[in-house]
Amino acid sequence: MLVPRHVAIIMDGNGRWAKERGVPTVSGHREGVNALKRTIKAAQDLGIEYLTVYAFSVENWKRSKEEINALFNLMRRFLKKSNKDIVNKNIRLMFIGTEEGMPKDIIERTEELTGYTKNNKKLTLVIALNYGSRNEIVEAVKKICNDVKENRVKIDEVDEKIFSDYLYTKNIPDPDLLIRTSGEMRVSNFLLWQISYAEFSVTPVYWPDFGKENLVQAIEDFNKRQRRFGGRINAN
Repeated sequence: MLVPRHVAIIMDGNGRWAKERGVPTVSGHREGVNALKRTIKAAQDLGIEYLTVYAFSVENWKRSKEEINALFNLMRRFLKKSNKDIVNKNIRLMFIGTEEGMPKDIIERTEELTGYTKNNKKLTLVIALNYGSRNEIVEAVKKICNDVKENRVKIDEVDEKIFSDYLYTKNIPDPDLLIRTSGEMRVSNFLLWQISYAEFSVTPVYWPDFGKENLVQAIEDFNKRQRRFGGRINAN
């Protein structure tokens, strides 16, 4: 089985998982953290090199203050325990997104973990935190315009490779496979530039119930695809 080098996941369905069970939404998010831990281990076991997960979008600020605070508290606990669960398991941790509006202690902890794990090689875990792809692209354009103005780059030199270097995901290969849980058929402002040629896998499973068997199924489906990248497969 060909294992994709980079898998990206839109972790969706925590709220519906909780609603169907008659428990608070935070319970769904709590179980979602456990699903993330399972998936990280599964990715390592399968030999995936990069795993990118959508943890908190810039649109998520529209949710209730109570839910946002609960999400941040879960993030704090996850980051606090990362020394054992991530740092010591040869996982490199990276974060993409904007710091605007984020709690200072979470920003400081993400910076610490990024530094602690920079030389780890088993798996690169990329957490999209306070992330929005349109915002990422707009910021990249602003930076390029400023560098052109300051004569650090010539406008005619700007191509897809150079543009990619201005994104949060610089030096990270584009995803080969994008998985979305809960059955929703949309990308929700996630890695719009980077998933140009990613294969999509949508599962009705809510994120809190996601596990290794679901990841394996998505990879098996990925293996059935013919990735043409705009070309054609020779009929012969």
